[in-house]
Amino acid sequence: MKLIIAILSDHDADPVTQALTAGRFRVTRTASTGGLLRRGATTLLIGVDDNQVEAAIAVIRETCAPAAQGEKRATVFVVPVERFEQV
Repeated sequence: MKLIIAILSDHDADPVTQALTAGRFRVTRTASTGGLLRRGATTLLIGVDDNQVEAAIAVIRETCAPAAQGEKRATVFVVPVERFEQV
């Protein structure tokens, strides 16, 4: 199991979240700020099986708005999950 942490701009948050949930990925969304200009950002937490990582990242890539030259659309971390439990 993996945890995908995706940090993206606020204007991409709704379309990406909708596309991920339409693809049957479970998403937790949190507001965040960061960067030099303290622009609004959204952090998505996506828990997936190992074989779903590339599919989830592909949804993020395809759904984010085109970026200006030299600008990044999202920062994505993939972290191994040793234990997962719902209480």
